[in-house]
Amino acid sequence: MTGTIRKNIKKGSKVAIVQKQHQRSGELTNGIVKDLLTNSPQHPHGIKVRLESGMVGRVKEIF
Repeated sequence: MTGTIRKNIKKGSKVAIVQKQHQRSGELTNGIVKDLLTNSPQHPHGIKVRLESGMVGRVKEIF
């Protein structure tokens, strides 16, 4: 499932994000969602989240 729709992502979900500095390479980081940072119901590049590890990025995949 892609991470462009906010209602699909819940706190505690396991996701793959792309961090700002890795957008060109597309390198993904896996983790558990701590906070949802995007307020709009959808975003074409992915909903921005903070992982429990503290990393911030846009959701590319939901597991």
